[in-house]
Amino acid sequence: MDRAFLFVGSLAAFLAVMLGAFGAHGLRGRLPPEMLAVFETGVRYHMYHALAILAAGLIVPAMGGWIVRAAGWAFTIGIVLFSGSLYALALTGVTTLGMVTPLGGLAFLVGWALLVYAAL
Repeated sequence: MDRAFLFVGSLAAFLAVMLGAFGAHGLRGRLPPEMLAVFETGVRYHMYHALAILAAGLIVPAMGGWIVRAAGWAFTIGIVLFSGSLYALALTGVTTLGMVTPLGGLAFLVGWALLVYAAL
């Protein structure tokens, strides 16, 4: 397994679990339900893509190449931009932060498209 992706994916999964617990126990009742749902969406996509980073790390030795590595880094960027902007939006209520979210979604799509290409 690629050690960088093992580290990044494991750290991202750890943070997703921590933030999920914080949202469930620390934010319930403190945030309006719609903002709590935004936070939970960030956590869900955060965890999905932490697992995708780990998967990329697993297939780098078998498939190698820059394409799989680029996919792993695209997932990492996606977590920071997509989930990070949703966390910030939910916690601050600053709606202009939502303008960053689609860039994170695009990074997720690029990562998946790169894996499709690598598989071909």
